[in-house]
Amino acid sequence: MKCPYCGQRDSSVLESRLTEDEESIRRRRECNVCEKRFTTYERIEGIDLVVLKKDGTREPFDREKIKKGLMKATWKRPVSIEQIEKLIEDVERKIRRRKNKEIKSWEVGKLVITRLRKLDPVGYLLFASVYRDFQDIDDFKREIKQLEQST
Repeated sequence: MKCPYCGQRDSSVLESRLTEDEESIRRRRECNVCEKRFTTYERIEGIDLVVLKKDGTREPFDREKIKKGLMKATWKRPVSIEQIEKLIEDVERKIRRRKNKEIKSWEVGKLVITRLRKLDPVGYLLFASVYRDFQDIDDFKREIKQLEQST
């Protein structure tokens, strides 16, 4: 496993445990070179999911793409990587339980944004501004007003 801090491949597993849903293993690791700690997740490769994009193209479901978007939206927010991983696991589990293994991109976005709204309202606004393609400050004002009404 490559260290996210120094890039070396020499690390040790300090602890392994099942996640709450028992569908993946969380491993706490320590780099043997820089001695920093990081977490990895091991999960079973399931049935390939396909995302149908707005333009009609299809691409494989990519949890890393969701993770990158969530990391940007929650940058410097009180949201841990474990919370982001759990959110993505919840979304992926919900998608995999469907009979159809093809899902529209807006459906994935809706699943993500619904969970993020509960986790971090500010991160939600940042994610929503991209997902819903906010054009101006009025779009933010409307969304903030809806957030205030729902709490």
